[in-house]
Amino acid sequence: MPLAPGSRLDSYEIIAPLGSGGMGEVYRARDATLKRDVAIKVLPEYWSRDPERLRRFEQEAQATAALNHPNIVSIFHVGQYEGSPYIVTELLQGESLRERLYKGQMRLREVLDHGVELARGLAAAHDAGIVHRDLKPESIWVTKDGRIKILDFGLAKLHPAKAASTDAETVSLEPQSHPGQVLGTVGYMSPEQVRGQPADTRSDIFAVGVILYEMLTGKAAFRKATSAETMTAILNEDPPAVSQLSPGVPPGLQRIVSRCLAKNPAQRLQHASDLEFALEALSDSSPSTVTAVNQKVSNKRWFWLAAAAVIVIAIVVALVSWWRQPPAVPLVEAVTQLTDDHEPKRSYNSLATDGTRVYFNEGTAGSLKIAQVAVTGGPTAIIPTRFPIPHLAGLNSEGTSLLVISGNTDVLALPLWTVPMPAGEPRRLGSLEAQDGSIAPDGRILFSRGKDLFIADKDGSNPRKLFSADGLIGEPSISPDNKRLVFTVYLPSGFNSLVLSNADGSGQRALVSGSEGRQACCAQWTPDSRYIVFWDRNQGRPDLWVAESQARFLQRVHPPVRLTNGPLSYTGPVPSRDGKQVFAIGTNQRGELVSYDVSSKRFVPMLPGISAFSPTFSADGKWIAYTSLPDYSLWRCRSDGTDRMQLTYPPVRANYPFISPDGKQVTYADTAGAIYVTSMDGGAQQKVAEKGSSAASWSPDGNLLFYADYGESLRTKFWLYDLRTGNRTLVPESQDLLGVQWVAENLLVAASRDHTKLVLFDVETQKWSDLVSLTKPGIVVNWAHALDYKYVYYTIGGPEPQALRVRLADRKVEIITSLKDLPRAAGMGGQTQISVAPDGSAVFTRDIGSQEVYALTVKWP
Repeated sequence: MPLAPGSRLDSYEIIAPLGSGGMGEVYRARDATLKRDVAIKVLPEYWSRDPERLRRFEQEAQATAALNHPNIVSIFHVGQYEGSPYIVTELLQGESLRERLYKGQMRLREVLDHGVELARGLAAAHDAGIVHRDLKPESIWVTKDGRIKILDFGLAKLHPAKAASTDAETVSLEPQSHPGQVLGTVGYMSPEQVRGQPADTRSDIFAVGVILYEMLTGKAAFRKATSAETMTAILNEDPPAVSQLSPGVPPGLQRIVSRCLAKNPAQRLQHASDLEFALEALSDSSPSTVTAVNQKVSNKRWFWLAAAAVIVIAIVVALVSWWRQPPAVPLVEAVTQLTDDHEPKRSYNSLATDGTRVYFNEGTAGSLKIAQVAVTGGPTAIIPTRFPIPHLAGLNSEGTSLLVISGNTDVLALPLWTVPMPAGEPRRLGSLEAQDGSIAPDGRILFSRGKDLFIADKDGSNPRKLFSADGLIGEPSISPDNKRLVFTVYLPSGFNSLVLSNADGSGQRALVSGSEGRQACCAQWTPDSRYIVFWDRNQGRPDLWVAESQARFLQRVHPPVRLTNGPLSYTGPVPSRDGKQVFAIGTNQRGELVSYDVSSKRFVPMLPGISAFSPTFSADGKWIAYTSLPDYSLWRCRSDGTDRMQLTYPPVRANYPFISPDGKQVTYADTAGAIYVTSMDGGAQQKVAEKGSSAASWSPDGNLLFYADYGESLRTKFWLYDLRTGNRTLVPESQDLLGVQWVAENLLVAASRDHTKLVLFDVETQKWSDLVSLTKPGIVVNWAHALDYKYVYYTIGGPEPQALRVRLADRKVEIITSLKDLPRAAGMGGQTQISVAPDGSAVFTRDIGSQEVYALTVKWP
């Protein structure tokens, strides 16, 4: 309840209430010990029982106490009285900036002075690792002597400790907000705060821009009739120009406000100290200051010295601002859908264009085709080739031939071919074998094999090695001016680096580092060789990014910037020949589980309304675990879809789960390939294998896990992991085999590297034997065992994709159904899946999303 005058809080005597402030009630009080008046903010007891309010109140105390700066309110004491926490601060005389604004528009000198002090205090907070996140006129105090004080750090975001000054305390708390949680005050929030995205120091810069705008014009920058309309304006509209409302504002100050209010954080001033410096420079060179100098100094010599000093300062300010300013970024102005054929298109896709057509791969794994569409959109057409699995790798500069790799890309050495356009007989490029490649602007062939990158003449002759990397090399591309090279390095950790170098491989530097948990891929050059366009998952939805290929004169190299931000996921970009557009695959990933009913010969939906991939079933048929699309979280539910529970959360991306035989645990692999085991009831995750592994399956007794390790050597190793002891045993002769699973008490199954057969390993005899060998064109794509361990189910790709099963007792193969008319969704890595339900029916994920080619019209700086 409110504190009455005369009551005491420890050694403080309440004098009078001052009103509410931030998260609590504020009182004027007398410090009986030090004989001074102070302000006390008290959190009411009924608010104290709210953990979130209490946390923020305590956070405000910690944030404010960590700072010792003349432009930030000082804190003297933190205590608790009868269940209500309180903080004691200096008593401020004056008024809030909001009260000052009620009196009318502010003078230019007043705005500059207050702006400099506001930026100075904010810079001190940022240097201490504190982001305010709720700056507004109500949280800024103007003292009687005209000094600015920043208040109300109740929503402050505290980063790991770093010194604010030599005599300041430090803080060491992690950020407390959660993704998707909107924090701040409507009208002063930055666009990223409106979206519920993490706020950083640039979010405070945006709020300062709104406050400066209001101080200069007397009008709110984004005030609308409702909160929703105000937030929409923050995201999509620019306020009226300052000059329209206040013609006398100097152009330099208008530019500063505009920079603060940029929608893209990368285009704002990046540091509060930059803002302080810019405002001080304007303040020092304002007309009133120059007039004062002229009145005091009549000597012409001193006048010219002062003028020269002003010019030098202006030049220094301009150079520093130019050096430190963020790059002008490209913007997507329009998006046009080019295809509408409802065919799946691989994420790791090499699009190519000759200026009139766009070429791309489509179809499921093992049944790929090369297709084309006009750059203006329309029907797609298949380019006939005699290859069962043609992978499009590139297009020559004349647009007269495609570079094609024939075979399954799990193999690191596949033949390279050129396919004449618009028609003609494919030609083998000498004896070249590669896992990826491209055609250089001068016609030479760039190709990778394992960790090595090579280059050969146009006809495939004279191949020579350029260099080696620390991981598999993919998507090599030489710039149109033939001077530089960009390529992807697929690291054993499961992450990717994007590397830029000179055309001969020298001078390598990472544009994006896989050590930061990035998955950048598939970089292509703009026609002027100035920019590199690529896609990057960055622990979330794939989006297109842009990087400068080199720094411009007197400017530093800037980090890559995001080009797209939903609602579709974009992959496989390639700029148009005129550079005005970027072609890419736009994906809205949705999947519907279906089982094949043999009696009716139909695919029957399962778990309606749930977008799922790679389901796994408990032996008793009561439970299902699956990966959700598109976020790749691990869920479990009952067989009828009820009692759903999420087991993993972003940014963890789960893949290929398997339920234990007793139905109590589930194992899965994350993006990097690390293997975990968790309870079907949720809880802690137990790591079984480090990065570089694939999904694991259980032994029938539930004591062992079987998994593959694709380590530094790029040669597969199979391991048996004993959950009881933590020991693991190497499976002999497992090199160059893929996708291991436990299929019976003493039997393991895997596929050959070329996907032409399934093989069995007998744990007792330690011997391998063939289970299935394909007799017609195609490859084995996916496989899974029946819950009764009597059959292995598998799919084959090629001209006639099918689902089949083989009986382990006598190795008899039977066809289940054709998959030609079933659009199957692909998970991470572009793979489809097959599962087996408790009743023995084959289960697939039917693609009900969209994956089409789009043209993005880009405005380049």
